[in-house]
Amino acid sequence: MVAQIKTAQIKTNQSKNNQNQTDQPSQIKTNSTEPNSPKPSSIVTPIKGNVQVFIAPHRNLYSDIIAQGLRVAGQGTQVLLVQLFQTGINQGLSNPRRLVENLEWLRCEAERDLSKDDVELTDTEKSAVLELWDYAKVAIKTARASLVILDEANLLVARSLITEEELLEVLETRSPKVNIILTGAFMPTGISEYADQVTHRRN
Repeated sequence: MVAQIKTAQIKTNQSKNNQNQTDQPSQIKTNSTEPNSPKPSSIVTPIKGNVQVFIAPHRNLYSDIIAQGLRVAGQGTQVLLVQLFQTGINQGLSNPRRLVENLEWLRCEAERDLSKDDVELTDTEKSAVLELWDYAKVAIKTARASLVILDEANLLVARSLITEEELLEVLETRSPKVNIILTGAFMPTGISEYADQVTHRRN
């Protein structure tokens, strides 16, 4: 009789242990798939490239800007220099110039200087300028170059080829890997306020 009671107790304990072992994994599985479980959050904020504005009374591409482009290109990264209104025959997208291996230099294809105040652009000249602008926009968006220099970018807005809002949107939506330099005799207020650095030259 005693042996039967002990045997019954052993069987009861074993069945309880088996039930506990069976229940435990299902609880773990349920907890791991909870829809409201917190997700790990990243505390690292990516650093975005700088936007620099150089304002000068003379329409010259200053040597220190060229030097900055050469320095970046010498470090093995791509640089794009676009002179939107400085022109030359056999220029444009199909005939880029290269100062060094990683520096691509584009000028507008036209037979006259388009940067002068009294110049009224023809439809062909407008298309040539906007072709360079569209190319620069893609480079800025996709990080085709780590430094993009837009010479006389202010004239895009002044000549009503684009709006100030479009120019600002291109800057705001740029790839984080891209630094941008804008030059001009003046610059729209919204662009200057957005820039990380604004440099005014006296001469």
